[in-house]
Amino acid sequence: MPVPAGDLCGPCARRPAPQHQRVCERWQARLNDYSTATVADESDNTVNEGPESEEPVEVAEAEVAPEADPPADPLEEARAEAARLREQLLRTAADFDNFRKRARREQTDAERRARDDLLRDLLPVFDNLERAVQHADAATDVQGLQDGIRMVMRMFQDTLGRMDITRVDSVGQPFDPSVHEAIQQMETPDHPAGTVAAEVQPGYRAGDRLIRPAMVVVSKGPPAEASE
Repeated sequence: MPVPAGDLCGPCARRPAPQHQRVCERWQARLNDYSTATVADESDNTVNEGPESEEPVEVAEAEVAPEADPPADPLEEARAEAARLREQLLRTAADFDNFRKRARREQTDAERRARDDLLRDLLPVFDNLERAVQHADAATDVQGLQDGIRMVMRMFQDTLGRMDITRVDSVGQPFDPSVHEAIQQMETPDHPAGTVAAEVQPGYRAGDRLIRPAMVVVSKGPPAEASE
């Protein structure tokens, strides 16, 4: 607080010497300046305390944020993943088992339909052959019986043709082990060596697939005496 200019120290009041009074006044002026500066600093601090008093509130508000979720347990995650993979594996195995059963059932149905179609085509041939045998005992016309048998054979060949079953060419053809099965060799001047001289049992193909090979006799060429 500033000292009033009229107030003098004790010595000046008792002995108001001019020189001593001037010194005392200078000290009083310095004291007043110091008091004024101190009061100004205290006022600034009081003004600055307003915002500072609000900062703790903001920090407190920030500290009230929701807590983060605790970290997941790796073991629990691994167990959950294993359970998911096991369930997926079981579903896949069940789907494969159903597919296998369905494929087997479809294959069985296809084989049954193929067999039924084959029998449906062969039964008329069998019927004609049976009628030919029934009339054979009472038949007096041998030529008519032969014609009936030939007709049955033609029907059977036509049935095989509709099923894309063809006969393997043998006699006169070069011996082919992929379609021919040699059961004998013979010398003959009618066929060159290495060719099929006779057919014992015909072979058949179904499309490009061999059903059975032809059993044949392979020529060794003409006899040695005939070649000389």
